[in-house]
Amino acid sequence: MRKYLLDLQNAGIRDIELVGGKNASLGEMLQNLTQLGIKIPGGFIITVEAYREFINYNKLEKEIKKIINSIDFDDIESLRRGGLGTRQLIKNSKFPKSLSQDIINKYYELSKNYNQDMTDVAVRSSATAEDLPNASFAGQQETYLNVRGPAQLMNAVRNCFASIFTDRAISYRHSFGYDHFSIGLSVCVQKMVRSDLGTSGVAFSIDTESGFKDAVIINGSYGLGEMIVQGSVSPDEFIVFKPTLKKGFNSIIEKKLGVKDIMMVYGDDPDERVKTIPVEKNLQNRYCIKDERILQLADWVIKIEKYYSDLKGCWCPMDVEWAEDGISKELFIVQARPETIHSQKNVSEITEFSIENSENYEQIIRGIAVGDKIGAGKASIMFSLDKRVSDGHEFKAGDVLVTDMTDPDWEPIMKMASAIITNKGGRTCHAAIVARELGVPAIVGCGNATELIENEQEITVSCCQGDEGIVYKGILKFDKAINDISKLPKTKTPVMLNVASPNLAFRFSHLPNSGVGLAREEFIINNYIQAHPLALLKHKHLGDNELSDAINKMIVGFENEEEFFIQKLSYGISKIASAFYPNKVIVRFSDFKSNEYYNLLGGKYFEPEEENPMIGWRGASRYYSAQYREAFGLECKAIKKVREEIGLSNVVVMIPFCRTVEELHKVYEVMNEFGLKRGENSLEVFLMAEIPSNIILAEEFAKYIDGFSIGSNDLTQLTLGLDRDSSLVAHIYNERNDAVKQMIKMLINTAKKQGVKVGICGQGPSDFPDFAQFLVENDIDSISVTPDSLMKTLKAISEIENKINKN
Repeated sequence: MRKYLLDLQNAGIRDIELVGGKNASLGEMLQNLTQLGIKIPGGFIITVEAYREFINYNKLEKEIKKIINSIDFDDIESLRRGGLGTRQLIKNSKFPKSLSQDIINKYYELSKNYNQDMTDVAVRSSATAEDLPNASFAGQQETYLNVRGPAQLMNAVRNCFASIFTDRAISYRHSFGYDHFSIGLSVCVQKMVRSDLGTSGVAFSIDTESGFKDAVIINGSYGLGEMIVQGSVSPDEFIVFKPTLKKGFNSIIEKKLGVKDIMMVYGDDPDERVKTIPVEKNLQNRYCIKDERILQLADWVIKIEKYYSDLKGCWCPMDVEWAEDGISKELFIVQARPETIHSQKNVSEITEFSIENSENYEQIIRGIAVGDKIGAGKASIMFSLDKRVSDGHEFKAGDVLVTDMTDPDWEPIMKMASAIITNKGGRTCHAAIVARELGVPAIVGCGNATELIENEQEITVSCCQGDEGIVYKGILKFDKAINDISKLPKTKTPVMLNVASPNLAFRFSHLPNSGVGLAREEFIINNYIQAHPLALLKHKHLGDNELSDAINKMIVGFENEEEFFIQKLSYGISKIASAFYPNKVIVRFSDFKSNEYYNLLGGKYFEPEEENPMIGWRGASRYYSAQYREAFGLECKAIKKVREEIGLSNVVVMIPFCRTVEELHKVYEVMNEFGLKRGENSLEVFLMAEIPSNIILAEEFAKYIDGFSIGSNDLTQLTLGLDRDSSLVAHIYNERNDAVKQMIKMLINTAKKQGVKVGICGQGPSDFPDFAQFLVENDIDSISVTPDSLMKTLKAISEIENKINKN
């Protein structure tokens, strides 16, 4: 006997052919994950057999095939006509009477379970070929929210049936070679979660851009979740680090405030199921969910991923939709499907795109980068598909699509684009999801790209510089390098990475490494905080209204100025530390010179004018000074948060430019005052060996530290007595000078005698493989290089190690 209806909890992952991918997944979770505390709203399924009965009852197959066979898939207008004709056929058809009555009776039964006559439901389509590992059909069919009563329900189900023949679904199946009638459609009728009065969003158990496995990415906004998927809002984004969450830490490693200016809520009359309203200003400036909810959601996502991975016998990252009920204040999972892009990637092969001297080219706009590729072409600005067709302006293959936002009907055009740029949206909006599937670089959430970019203007779209994508004027030359990391030699000498940008850390984590030898706080302060720490703390007493206005705008979403600095710095450090966990990540306290601090917002009020800032008030001498001590305290608090709250105990701190042992003790006093004590909670402290006094007094310094890290840039400058910023003596500057090498040899020998580790994080080994060989010959404990130098350095070290072994 045919099964036309099925309770949601009676479906499972083995029923995909009967109930489709989404429904099978929901049923599986209801059966197996509710006992873990994960809540999924109840409902029932109208099966694929019911859909096929509907098609047969109305004798539609022959007619539909005739229409689809007449479509010219290279002509967008032909596809649109064919799709519309097919959908109209289905929408004008009737249900067999007994099937219609059974669906309505089942709906009343569901309503009764919730003590209502006619409850509000979501009606979601679920295709049998959806969410398969080799082809993601996510978003190909429709969802109808706040459906209430038999008439609305039957209409929504019929529209779901029709949605298997949307333009993009027809085009998609044609591209992948699927037979249109071998794919069936099932419909889920599920109790609504009142997120119109709460919040909702999307979560991934993998970083969607880099494929980093140990992060949960959460996007959230106010109201019903359609706004995020459509790209109508740029959601708040949260990143949670899985390993330390499992140990019970508050492991949120990033929070970004989105632009949540509108929300979707229930409509006011029967003809208006949902409507869009503005969000109050004070809510826009707050994160949509609290930390407790972020951590609960991340915990659920990890459990869902583990369940499916165990079920499939291999790692199965998940893409989850969640909703928070504004009435009951409960959290629910409303959908879950396997992530189908990064989980299929060959991680041993790394493709890197780069633009040489990119800082020399004119930028037009920035936004959220999707993927890590570069695309270029003529801009084609489109506000609607209809207008473009009526204007007779054709989108040409290789053009860059520039638009406000996309919806699934745009997919045939998106396939032809060399890159995609949108004004609205976040990392989980439609444009971002489809761009990832197609492998097309995209920059979303730009704000006003359609105003700043001119139609037919030649542009380059770069997503290779981290989380932020950049649109450049002109078609720029770029490089593409493919590296097979499985073929790189293994070295006895640990090779670490110098990582400046938190945004690139997840991508670099795939490279062979022994941790991070240098993470510079200056990069995070300069790019993420942008204000002088003392200006943040004291701007209210300076009488500079312009400065205060700028700082007040900066700290939106944070409790106060101090919290802004501590959280921003801690998130930047955490992103790097989590990417390389559990390997050591050596974080150097800030080492701006006074002229560099001066350039930060408000810096002019706190920085002296020095004749030679390179050897002036920098590094350790700042930390214990009366003028800067309070600002250094903020750095200590950020490190404490990273290690003790977030749980990243792999972070080691490093003190730069420390001239004397007395200075080292003074720095320790201030660190202790702000809760950072060497040895407590296994905290290690390294010293930058970059001043001749560090080497001459290495035996004395070694008594009070856990390791040295050679800063070859400053060591060269101070050993040879030259200013490395001066072009007049640049020709003398050379890390491979014998005097510098002697200094390094002396330090390695002393450190070995004292049983203290010694590594190098300066530029030398990155630039000169023969310098790296010199270090290996002298038995250095580790070498840290920039990621772009890793390949050549590993090869150089391997060669010298082989020679040493032969001798």
